[in-house]
Amino acid sequence: MNAVVFAYHDVGVRCLKVLLARGVRVALVVTHEDSATENIWFNSVAGVCREYGIPYITPEDPKSPQLFTQVQAAQPDFIFSFYYRHMLPVNLLALAKHGAYNMHGSLLPKYRGRVPINWAVLHGETETGATLHEMAAKPDAGAIVAQTAVPILPDDTAFEVFGKVVVAAEQTLWRVLPLILAGRTPKLPNDLSKGSYFGGRKPEDGRIDWKKPAQHVHNLVRTVAPPYPGAFEEIAGDKITLVRTRLVPASARPTLERSHGAQDKFFEGGRLYARCGDGNYLQILGIQINDQDASLNNYLKYMAV
Repeated sequence: MNAVVFAYHDVGVRCLKVLLARGVRVALVVTHEDSATENIWFNSVAGVCREYGIPYITPEDPKSPQLFTQVQAAQPDFIFSFYYRHMLPVNLLALAKHGAYNMHGSLLPKYRGRVPINWAVLHGETETGATLHEMAAKPDAGAIVAQTAVPILPDDTAFEVFGKVVVAAEQTLWRVLPLILAGRTPKLPNDLSKGSYFGGRKPEDGRIDWKKPAQHVHNLVRTVAPPYPGAFEEIAGDKITLVRTRLVPASARPTLERSHGAQDKFFEGGRLYARCGDGNYLQILGIQINDQDASLNNYLKYMAV
Protein backbone atom coordinates (compact mmCIF):
# COMPACT_ATOMS: atom_id res chain seq x y z
CA MET A 1 0.00 0.00 0.00
CA ASN A 2 1.08 3.54 -0.82
CA ALA A 3 0.81 6.39 1.71
CA VAL A 4 1.41 10.12 1.94
CA VAL A 5 2.21 11.12 5.51
CA PHE A 6 1.83 14.55 7.10
CA ALA A 7 3.91 14.43 10.27
CA TYR A 8 5.84 16.39 12.89
CA HIS A 9 7.10 16.04 16.45
CA ASP A 10 7.72 12.78 18.38
CA VAL A 11 4.33 11.30 17.50
CA GLY A 12 5.14 11.92 13.85
CA VAL A 13 8.49 10.17 14.19
CA ARG A 14 7.18 7.09 15.99
CA CYS A 15 4.07 6.63 13.84
CA LEU A 16 6.05 7.06 10.63
CA LYS A 17 8.35 4.28 11.81
CA VAL A 18 5.32 2.07 12.55
CA LEU A 19 4.16 2.46 8.94
CA LEU A 20 7.57 1.45 7.68
CA ALA A 21 7.75 -1.51 10.07
CA ARG A 22 4.35 -2.72 8.84
CA GLY A 23 5.50 -2.62 5.23
CA VAL A 24 3.67 0.49 4.08
CA ARG A 25 5.38 2.29 1.21
CA VAL A 26 5.65 5.97 2.16
CA ALA A 27 5.77 7.82 -1.14
CA LEU A 28 5.97 11.31 0.35
CA VAL A 29 6.22 12.99 3.76
CA VAL A 30 4.95 16.51 4.37
CA THR A 31 6.43 18.12 7.47
CA HIS A 32 7.34 21.53 8.92
CA GLU A 33 10.50 23.58 8.97
CA ASP A 34 11.65 23.98 12.56
CA SER A 35 11.11 27.53 13.77
CA ALA A 36 14.08 29.47 15.14
CA THR A 37 11.75 31.02 17.73
CA GLU A 38 10.58 27.67 19.13
CA ASN A 39 12.22 25.47 21.75
CA ILE A 40 12.81 22.30 19.69
CA TRP A 41 12.91 19.59 22.35
CA PHE A 42 11.44 16.82 20.18
CA ASN A 43 12.72 14.52 17.44
CA SER A 44 12.81 15.35 13.74
CA VAL A 45 10.54 13.80 11.12
CA ALA A 46 12.77 15.27 8.42
CA GLY A 47 15.70 13.47 10.04
CA VAL A 48 13.87 10.13 9.79
CA CYS A 49 13.14 10.81 6.13
CA ARG A 50 16.80 11.49 5.42
CA GLU A 51 17.79 8.32 7.29
CA TYR A 52 15.37 6.12 5.33
CA GLY A 53 15.63 7.89 1.98
CA ILE A 54 12.00 9.06 1.97
CA PRO A 55 11.22 12.17 -0.09
CA TYR A 56 9.86 15.02 2.03
CA ILE A 57 8.68 18.59 1.56
CA THR A 58 7.96 21.49 3.93
CA PRO A 59 5.25 23.66 2.35
CA GLU A 60 3.90 26.59 4.34
CA ASP A 61 0.33 26.30 3.07
CA PRO A 62 -1.48 22.91 3.05
CA LYS A 63 -4.08 24.44 0.72
CA SER A 64 -1.62 25.35 -2.01
CA PRO A 65 -2.27 24.00 -5.53
CA GLN A 66 1.35 22.88 -5.73
CA LEU A 67 0.97 20.62 -2.68
CA PHE A 68 -2.26 19.19 -4.08
CA THR A 69 -0.44 18.31 -7.29
CA GLN A 70 2.44 16.68 -5.42
CA VAL A 71 0.14 14.54 -3.28
CA GLN A 72 -1.95 13.63 -6.32
CA ALA A 73 1.19 12.50 -8.17
CA ALA A 74 2.03 10.16 -5.28
CA GLN A 75 -1.29 8.32 -5.88
CA PRO A 76 -1.85 7.56 -2.20
CA ASP A 77 -3.97 4.65 -1.05
CA PHE A 78 -3.90 6.31 2.37
CA ILE A 79 -3.16 9.72 3.84
CA PHE A 80 -2.01 9.85 7.46
CA SER A 81 -1.55 12.89 9.69
CA PHE A 82 0.59 12.46 12.80
CA TYR A 83 0.86 15.70 14.77
CA TYR A 84 1.00 17.82 11.63
CA ARG A 85 0.05 21.31 12.72
CA HIS A 86 -2.46 22.28 10.01
CA MET A 87 -5.92 21.10 9.07
CA LEU A 88 -5.91 19.37 5.69
CA PRO A 89 -8.49 20.52 3.13
CA VAL A 90 -11.22 18.11 2.12
CA ASN A 91 -10.19 18.03 -1.54
CA LEU A 92 -6.72 16.89 -0.48
CA LEU A 93 -8.14 14.16 1.79
CA ALA A 94 -10.23 12.89 -1.12
CA LEU A 95 -7.04 11.90 -2.96
CA ALA A 96 -6.61 8.93 -0.59
CA LYS A 97 -8.26 5.94 -2.25
CA HIS A 98 -8.82 4.00 0.98
CA GLY A 99 -9.05 6.67 3.67
CA ALA A 100 -7.36 9.54 5.48
CA TYR A 101 -6.55 9.19 9.18
CA ASN A 102 -5.21 11.44 11.94
CA MET A 103 -3.60 10.63 15.29
CA HIS A 104 -4.88 12.93 18.04
CA GLY A 105 -3.49 13.26 21.57
CA SER A 106 -6.66 12.73 23.60
CA LEU A 107 -9.44 10.25 24.13
CA LEU A 108 -11.89 11.66 21.59
CA PRO A 109 -14.41 13.17 21.67
CA LYS A 110 -12.82 14.88 24.70
CA TYR A 111 -10.25 17.61 24.07
CA ARG A 112 -10.63 18.12 20.34
CA GLY A 113 -8.49 20.94 18.97
CA ARG A 114 -5.08 22.26 19.95
CA VAL A 115 -2.60 21.13 22.66
CA PRO A 116 -5.00 18.51 24.09
CA ILE A 117 -2.50 17.09 26.58
CA ASN A 118 -1.89 20.47 28.18
CA TRP A 119 -5.62 21.13 28.51
CA ALA A 120 -6.20 17.71 30.06
CA VAL A 121 -3.52 18.34 32.70
CA LEU A 122 -4.84 21.85 33.41
CA HIS A 123 -8.32 20.47 34.04
CA GLY A 124 -7.04 17.84 36.45
CA GLU A 125 -7.90 14.81 34.32
CA THR A 126 -6.66 11.47 35.60
CA GLU A 127 -6.58 9.89 32.15
CA THR A 128 -5.94 10.79 28.53
CA GLY A 129 -4.55 8.95 25.54
CA ALA A 130 -4.19 8.75 21.77
CA THR A 131 -6.96 8.34 19.20
CA LEU A 132 -6.67 7.42 15.53
CA HIS A 133 -9.68 8.75 13.64
CA GLU A 134 -10.90 9.50 10.14
CA MET A 135 -10.21 13.04 9.01
CA ALA A 136 -13.19 15.22 8.14
CA ALA A 137 -13.97 18.87 7.39
CA LYS A 138 -14.18 19.69 11.11
CA PRO A 139 -11.17 19.15 13.39
CA ASP A 140 -10.98 15.77 15.16
CA ALA A 141 -14.56 15.01 14.15
CA GLY A 142 -14.35 11.85 12.05
CA ALA A 143 -15.15 8.30 13.11
CA ILE A 144 -12.87 6.77 15.75
CA VAL A 145 -10.70 3.92 14.49
CA ALA A 146 -8.83 3.01 17.69
CA GLN A 147 -7.63 4.61 20.91
CA THR A 148 -5.35 3.81 23.83
CA ALA A 149 -5.62 5.34 27.32
CA VAL A 150 -2.78 6.38 29.64
CA PRO A 151 -2.95 7.57 33.28
CA ILE A 152 -2.20 11.10 34.42
CA LEU A 153 -0.73 10.93 37.92
CA PRO A 154 -1.30 13.80 40.39
CA ASP A 155 2.15 15.34 39.93
CA ASP A 156 2.71 14.48 36.26
CA THR A 157 3.71 17.40 34.07
CA ALA A 158 2.34 17.80 30.55
CA PHE A 159 5.80 16.88 29.26
CA GLU A 160 5.71 13.59 31.18
CA VAL A 161 2.19 12.85 29.97
CA PHE A 162 3.24 13.65 26.42
CA GLY A 163 5.85 10.90 26.65
CA LYS A 164 3.12 8.44 27.59
CA VAL A 165 0.89 9.61 24.75
CA VAL A 166 3.70 9.10 22.22
CA VAL A 167 3.88 5.45 23.28
CA ALA A 168 0.07 5.19 23.22
CA ALA A 169 0.00 6.59 19.67
CA GLU A 170 2.59 4.05 18.53
CA GLN A 171 0.68 1.19 20.16
CA THR A 172 -2.64 2.35 18.71
CA LEU A 173 -1.34 2.50 15.15
CA TRP A 174 0.61 -0.75 15.45
CA ARG A 175 -2.46 -2.58 16.71
CA VAL A 176 -5.02 -1.35 14.16
CA LEU A 177 -2.89 -0.88 11.02
CA PRO A 178 -3.23 -4.50 9.82
CA LEU A 179 -7.02 -4.10 9.85
CA ILE A 180 -6.79 -0.82 7.93
CA LEU A 181 -4.52 -2.35 5.29
CA ALA A 182 -6.86 -5.33 4.96
CA GLY A 183 -9.85 -3.06 4.28
CA ARG A 184 -11.50 -3.81 7.64
CA THR A 185 -11.04 -0.45 9.33
CA PRO A 186 -13.06 -0.17 12.57
CA LYS A 187 -15.38 2.84 12.68
CA LEU A 188 -16.72 3.83 16.09
CA PRO A 189 -18.93 6.87 16.77
CA ASN A 190 -17.26 10.15 17.68
CA ASP A 191 -20.15 11.94 19.38
CA LEU A 192 -19.07 15.58 19.49
CA SER A 193 -21.93 16.48 21.83
CA LYS A 194 -20.22 14.43 24.54
CA GLY A 195 -16.82 16.02 24.03
CA SER A 196 -15.05 19.36 24.13
CA TYR A 197 -13.00 21.64 21.90
CA PHE A 198 -10.10 23.86 22.95
CA GLY A 199 -7.85 26.31 21.12
CA GLY A 200 -4.15 26.99 21.42
CA ARG A 201 -2.37 28.44 24.45
CA LYS A 202 -0.04 31.45 24.68
CA PRO A 203 2.88 32.02 27.11
CA GLU A 204 0.83 34.71 28.89
CA ASP A 205 -1.71 32.01 29.83
CA GLY A 206 0.91 30.75 32.28
CA ARG A 207 0.65 33.81 34.53
CA ILE A 208 -0.13 32.65 38.11
CA ASP A 209 -3.13 34.00 39.99
CA TRP A 210 -2.50 33.18 43.64
CA LYS A 211 -6.16 33.92 44.42
CA LYS A 212 -7.04 30.66 42.67
CA PRO A 213 -7.30 27.38 44.63
CA ALA A 214 -4.10 25.46 45.27
CA GLN A 215 -5.18 22.62 42.97
CA HIS A 216 -5.68 25.07 40.10
CA VAL A 217 -2.23 26.64 40.56
CA HIS A 218 -0.61 23.20 40.84
CA ASN A 219 -2.33 22.09 37.64
CA LEU A 220 -1.16 25.24 35.85
CA VAL A 221 2.44 24.60 36.90
CA ARG A 222 2.20 21.01 35.64
CA THR A 223 0.58 22.14 32.39
CA VAL A 224 3.32 24.53 31.30
CA ALA A 225 6.40 23.22 33.14
CA PRO A 226 9.58 23.07 30.99
CA PRO A 227 10.06 22.54 28.11
CA TYR A 228 6.87 24.62 27.82
CA PRO A 229 7.08 28.35 28.69
CA GLY A 230 6.25 27.91 32.39
CA ALA A 231 3.87 29.20 35.10
CA PHE A 232 5.20 32.55 36.28
CA GLU A 233 4.76 35.70 38.32
CA GLU A 234 6.64 38.99 38.15
CA ILE A 235 8.17 40.54 41.27
CA ALA A 236 10.36 43.66 41.35
CA GLY A 237 10.82 43.46 37.60
CA ASP A 238 12.00 39.85 37.63
CA LYS A 239 10.17 36.87 36.16
CA ILE A 240 9.81 34.01 38.65
CA THR A 241 8.83 30.70 37.05
CA LEU A 242 7.65 27.75 39.11
CA VAL A 243 9.20 24.61 37.67
CA ARG A 244 7.55 22.06 39.95
CA THR A 245 5.12 22.13 42.87
CA ARG A 246 3.33 19.67 45.13
CA LEU A 247 0.02 19.96 46.93
CA VAL A 248 0.42 20.06 50.72
CA PRO A 249 -2.02 17.70 52.48
CA ALA A 250 -4.90 19.47 54.21
CA SER A 251 -3.83 17.83 57.47
CA ALA A 252 -0.65 19.97 57.44
CA ARG A 253 -2.54 23.26 57.07
CA PRO A 254 -3.19 23.92 60.81
CA THR A 255 0.49 23.41 61.65
CA LEU A 256 1.65 25.81 58.93
CA GLU A 257 -0.90 28.42 59.94
CA ARG A 258 0.11 28.28 63.61
CA SER A 259 3.73 28.94 62.61
CA HIS A 260 3.24 31.49 59.85
CA GLY A 261 -0.30 32.86 60.05
CA ALA A 262 -1.61 34.07 56.72
CA GLN A 263 1.73 34.72 55.04
CA ASP A 264 1.62 34.22 51.30
CA LYS A 265 5.05 32.58 51.01
CA PHE A 266 7.47 31.35 53.65
CA PHE A 267 10.21 28.85 54.42
CA GLU A 268 9.55 26.08 56.94
CA GLY A 269 12.16 23.43 57.66
CA GLY A 270 14.10 24.40 54.55
CA ARG A 271 11.02 24.04 52.35
CA LEU A 272 9.34 26.85 50.42
CA TYR A 273 5.55 27.09 50.73
CA ALA A 274 2.92 29.28 49.06
CA ARG A 275 -0.61 29.95 50.34
CA CYS A 276 -3.31 29.99 47.66
CA GLY A 277 -6.73 31.61 47.45
CA ASP A 278 -8.61 28.73 49.06
CA GLY A 279 -6.30 28.73 52.09
CA ASN A 280 -4.50 25.58 50.99
CA TYR A 281 -0.77 25.35 50.37
CA LEU A 282 1.69 24.34 47.70
CA GLN A 283 5.26 23.32 48.29
CA ILE A 284 7.45 24.95 45.65
CA LEU A 285 10.07 22.42 44.57
CA GLY A 286 11.89 24.30 41.81
CA ILE A 287 12.13 27.79 40.36
CA GLN A 288 13.71 29.77 37.57
CA ILE A 289 14.53 33.47 37.78
CA ASN A 290 14.45 35.27 34.43
CA ASP A 291 14.42 31.85 32.71
CA GLN A 292 17.55 30.61 34.51
CA ASP A 293 17.54 27.76 37.03
CA ALA A 294 17.87 29.11 40.57
CA SER A 295 18.09 27.85 44.13
CA LEU A 296 14.94 28.16 46.23
CA ASN A 297 16.96 30.34 48.61
CA ASN A 298 17.17 32.93 45.83
CA TYR A 299 13.46 33.50 46.45
CA LEU A 300 14.24 35.06 49.85
CA LYS A 301 14.93 38.50 48.43
CA TYR A 302 11.45 38.60 46.86
CA MET A 303 9.53 37.62 49.99
CA ALA A 304 9.61 41.11 51.50
CA VAL A 305 8.61 42.85 48.25
